[in-house]
Amino acid sequence: MKRLVLLAGAALLAASASAQADGDAAAGEKVFRKCMACHAVGEGAKNKVGPHLNGVVDAAWGHVDDFKYSTPLLDGKAAGKVWDNETLHAYLTNPKDVIPKGKMAFAGLKKEDERADVIAYLAQFALDGSKQ
Repeated sequence: MKRLVLLAGAALLAASASAQADGDAAAGEKVFRKCMACHAVGEGAKNKVGPHLNGVVDAAWGHVDDFKYSTPLLDGKAAGKVWDNETLHAYLTNPKDVIPKGKMAFAGLKKEDERADVIAYLAQFALDGSKQ
């Protein structure tokens, strides 16, 4: 049983890394400019209208301790939801589809490659803002 769990975990990690590798981080940095009015990333990033996004890829919902999240997002946190690649793609497509009564006012990124690129860009940053 332990072996099966380890194999499943390794497969999930490989799939996640592969999905993140599909994006172009340099292109994602340009796409992220659309997000900068409300979010920051990197060393010294601070919360704005939205939380800083350091360490967001594969983090639990509501992972930034000093940000006041919406109740629906906190409900997702309590349910153990994670910002994995699939959830980030869905959220970046249309935030209201993932968190219907959340605070995010952004309409979403309609181009799949832009979503993949911005996720690859965000995946570079650890919670402290350093590049991994």
